Amino acid sequence: MAKILSIIAPEGFQEVEYLDSKRALEENGHEVVTCSTHQIAFDRKDHSYKVDVLLDEIFEDDYDAVLFVGGPGVHAFFDDQDFQSVARAFHDAGKLTTAICAAPVILARAGLLAGKKATCFPVQVDTLKESGADYTGAPVEEDGLFITGSGPEAAFEFGLKIGENLK
Repeated sequence: MAKILSIIAPEGFQEVEYLDSKRALEENGHEVVTCSTHQIAFDRKDHSYKVDVLLDEIFEDDYDAVLFVGGPGVHAFFDDQDFQSVARAFHDAGKLTTAICAAPVILARAGLLAGKKATCFPVQVDTLKESGADYTGAPVEEDGLFITGSGPEAAFEFGLKIGENLK
């Protein structure tokens, strides 16, 4: 069983991406730990979720993978140094570094996707390409330690792909 850190924006995260990826991972025996910058986070529809751990409390050695959830709220964190540092720390530790929807922009802006195959929500394609990523348009894309997903409709498949890589 692997332990995955699922990072959600404190407001406006995409609940389908969070819940479906979490379900896919948990159904395959993995543990998902929810992380944000506040104790309570709100999805796009203003539903509240209790957060297990705060971003400034995490240590990558405690987890097997990181998953950044998309949604409109994640846009505020595209250039956030803390989010980018977490992505770099997981990658540098040789752990799966994953993101879905708009969240792959965090990985791209952290300098991690240059020369890597990746996918994202269509609105973010130019940003990924500008960072040097090889945008594929696939629902789910895997390249080395990186797994990216295109959006809510791919969230369960995205979660399954992460789980497969953690067996």
